[in-house]
Amino acid sequence: MNVWEARWLHAFHLLFYACLALGLILSIGERAGPAPVSLAVAALMAGWHGFFVVRRPHLLGRLHPMALHLAVLCALYVALVLTDRSFDVVIFGLMPQAYVMLLTPWSYAGAVATILCTFAARGYLDDPGALWRLAGSCGLVVAIGLFVTYIMRQSVHNKTVGVLEERARLAREIHDTLAQGLSGIITQLEAAEQAMPGQGAPDLPSVRRRIALAKELARDNLREARRSVDALRPGPLQEARLEEALAQVAQRWAHACEVSATVTVDGTPRPLAGEVSATLLRAAQEGLSNVAKHAQAGRVAITLTYVDDEVTLDVFDDGTGFDPRARGSGYGLAAMGERARGVGGTLTVESAPGEGTALCLRIPSG
Repeated sequence: MNVWEARWLHAFHLLFYACLALGLILSIGERAGPAPVSLAVAALMAGWHGFFVVRRPHLLGRLHPMALHLAVLCALYVALVLTDRSFDVVIFGLMPQAYVMLLTPWSYAGAVATILCTFAARGYLDDPGALWRLAGSCGLVVAIGLFVTYIMRQSVHNKTVGVLEERARLAREIHDTLAQGLSGIITQLEAAEQAMPGQGAPDLPSVRRRIALAKELARDNLREARRSVDALRPGPLQEARLEEALAQVAQRWAHACEVSATVTVDGTPRPLAGEVSATLLRAAQEGLSNVAKHAQAGRVAITLTYVDDEVTLDVFDDGTGFDPRARGSGYGLAAMGERARGVGGTLTVESAPGEGTALCLRIPSG
């Protein structure tokens, strides 16, 4: 049971006792005070509800024993109203208990039973039009129950959708941080391994440099992982604008991969929503990661363009290229497309074998 369910349950219990207290106040107002029998029945009803329902929430929803407890409360309500009509108001606190104590469809039967108790206690069953009044009242409480059930199901559905969306977001976040960082570390360690003795002529300065780069990537990756757990914005955006963050990412990537990478800004830079900035930065990181893993490129150009109603990010490399229509096994482009759609943008991939690759991400900024 989550916090909101517990609060609603607490509210319905309070409503029940508030109606009992209101009946007692009305009884005192009409006469010197309630009869001892009425007071005893009211006290028994309050005690029964408190001991068997309020104190045992783990049993709520079970047909047995909750159906028995509801039947006892209904019988006590009939006895209470027969002795003092001031306690009619208790029905407004008793009726919701059927939906609290029982599961569908038994909760509807319980709600109808409370209506029957009301008609019996007030002596309405002998009236000529009692059948129609009873049918209308029962239909109303069932309709209310159906509406509440629908709202609850929608809430559960929305919660499930939210969980799935959060899982997808975490999957993208893990890919954009841990996977990319580990890929870079592996690349540096493989290069260091090739320069080790036994793999040709030893190149100890190169080994040390590669290991230092791997350590630096590992530290950056650890910081990004911690930031992801805290659900903050991408690390480079915490202390820099998008243009500066792109330049930092490109510079670090170029230093680690020994490939030329340039960043160009066209148009007048302007503040963007946090999610838009994060999406553009992640797209650039994913594009660079793909170049390092697959493209064998000698140059990468990143262009950030501001126009009136949108912002565009282009990532171009002069590498080996690929067929975008071929079914790939990577998650990166799919995650990039999901991020783009999440902020109302579109992702276009243009490439061909031997002709390099161009990624274009367009996001409305109006």
